[in-house]
Amino acid sequence: MNRGVDIEIRRGQPSDSGELAQLMNVAGEGIPAYIWSLMGASADDVMEFGARRVERPEGAFSFTNTRVAVVSGQLAGMLLGYRLPDPCEIGSDSDCPDVVRPLVELEALAPGSWYINAVATSAAHRGKGIGTRLMELAESLAGHSGAAVLSLIVAEENAAAKSLYEKLGYETRARRAIIPFPGCPHGGDWILMTKPARRQA
Repeated sequence: MNRGVDIEIRRGQPSDSGELAQLMNVAGEGIPAYIWSLMGASADDVMEFGARRVERPEGAFSFTNTRVAVVSGQLAGMLLGYRLPDPCEIGSDSDCPDVVRPLVELEALAPGSWYINAVATSAAHRGKGIGTRLMELAESLAGHSGAAVLSLIVAEENAAAKSLYEKLGYETRARRAIIPFPGCPHGGDWILMTKPARRQA
């Protein structure tokens, strides 16, 4: 429900990278900023560092994998998603930080699925139906990709998000323990949730 708000959906652009980095960090429960700090970003420029990563045309966190919601000329929300490879292999222990390992293991359990890596709405535009619109868009993109399943990962303690996904038809498939990191907002498990995709005509 858009509640009377005119929402424009378009592809992400390099010029969106600063706002996309902020929204990706919100959706990622702070893990992106932590990873960027491990890659050499200082506390003062971690978001600028993240924006430079997002504006590259390659990589999972690239702007090329995003769709954005625009309201009254302002970037109000973001969907980051793409189809996972099939098979979805787990790299060696040296390939990713420990904090990411449970997420990589869960992704590998949904090979070939259309993966919702992140969805977020800016604080000023919450409650306007933007998140629901972006989740509907994910289903359309999944169908057009030929994927049979959509997948996402959520912290079990993030009760509001988990409840929303359940209402949208997602079901729990697997879980892995969250590995704490500085500023980690949750304990418990990461949960892999999936939903059958609707094939597009």
